[in-house]
Amino acid sequence: MSTVISVENLSKNYRLGQIGTGTFSRDLEVWWAKMRGKPNPLLRIGDKDHGNRDDEELWALKDVSFRVQQGEVLGIIGRNGAGKSTLLKILSRVTAPTSGRVKVKGRIASLLEVGTGFHPELTGRENIYLNGAILGMSRKEIERKFDEIVDFAEVEKFIDTPVKRYSSGMYVRLAFAVAAHLDPEILVVDEVLAVGDAEFQKKCLGKMGEVAKEGRTVLFVSHNMAAVKQLCSQGILLNFGVIREMGPVDEVINQYLDIFNRTNNVNLLERADRFGSSIFRFTKIQLKNSTGKVVNHIASDEPVEFSIQYTSPETKPLRNVSISIRIEDELGQYVFTLATEFTGNDFPELPSSGVIVCRVPAIQLVAGEYMVFLWCAINGETSDMIENATRFYVDQSDVYNSGKYPVKHKHGIFIVPHSWQQINPFTLDQ
Repeated sequence: MSTVISVENLSKNYRLGQIGTGTFSRDLEVWWAKMRGKPNPLLRIGDKDHGNRDDEELWALKDVSFRVQQGEVLGIIGRNGAGKSTLLKILSRVTAPTSGRVKVKGRIASLLEVGTGFHPELTGRENIYLNGAILGMSRKEIERKFDEIVDFAEVEKFIDTPVKRYSSGMYVRLAFAVAAHLDPEILVVDEVLAVGDAEFQKKCLGKMGEVAKEGRTVLFVSHNMAAVKQLCSQGILLNFGVIREMGPVDEVINQYLDIFNRTNNVNLLERADRFGSSIFRFTKIQLKNSTGKVVNHIASDEPVEFSIQYTSPETKPLRNVSISIRIEDELGQYVFTLATEFTGNDFPELPSSGVIVCRVPAIQLVAGEYMVFLWCAINGETSDMIENATRFYVDQSDVYNSGKYPVKHKHGIFIVPHSWQQINPFTLDQ
């Protein structure tokens, strides 16, 4: 197989802070103050001066090098801000690198955000032809694929409507259909597929698999590790703009999960966005799996332990203490609450510092990201309350041993143990 993408020592730098004030005279005034070592004269009282500093810069990518072979499906993963989208924008020639080289052999079709490459005033039909022309395709080639694109996107009824009137779901369906069907040698897809519903996401993953089988190359960015594992053979893990791991996708995903697990120790004492009397204060929360290992990812049917550390300015024992842990989904919607009050386990007395543990036999949630909300009351009065104290991720597991996985947006949020049985009606009691 030949190399279709070659990246050598690629770096991208962004300078943070204010670029300009809006007028030349004010820019000059700020520059003159800077030359004399004076503070920004336009700064409001109490604001920090970020605009006059030279050292505020961000390396979104730093010395990134890798190669992609023809027909390879490469998953690019990492936390938010790791540099994934910046890398794809450079590969797609949307933005230029600060340094380094990129060599691409073949046409690239990119889906980096909703409606990439679409003109909002043009209809869906016109945008299909426009995108095909950008990819260097003839009108006959586009016409040959046109019906297939419209059928895949499920927008036949609205194909002659300006795309500015499309919903985000319709927009992304058509954008993906165009990108995947117009025969590019390289297909680049960012997390934008999350906009679609679960059924459409499955459809897109299937299409990307077909594209790869045809010998074309796919670069796929996603936070859905199950999708990355299913689709990709190779992976790259980016962390703060640097490649941390590169190789078989299973090894890369394991390294990604380890990074999450190592960053799960959160010092809650540094949180200023809390409410309460502060007689009792949360200092740390950790999730532990069945072996006692601190984790940030757990399986749907896996036991989990919430270990909460606390402290108090009081030297005497704390009395009549109630604790609750509220779990919310990524949209901030309540999922369930674990509370000492519910189980009759309010603490009549606690030492002024220590650890409280709440054990759950099985988390029984579908795959996704969840947030933890902590609350404590002493004698019925709120002492400490912290929203989003930590986050954890539930990974898919074959709970029912059937090879079928419930999907949050289609089947609900809980996985409930159950069984089915057919009963002969003649054996029923009359």
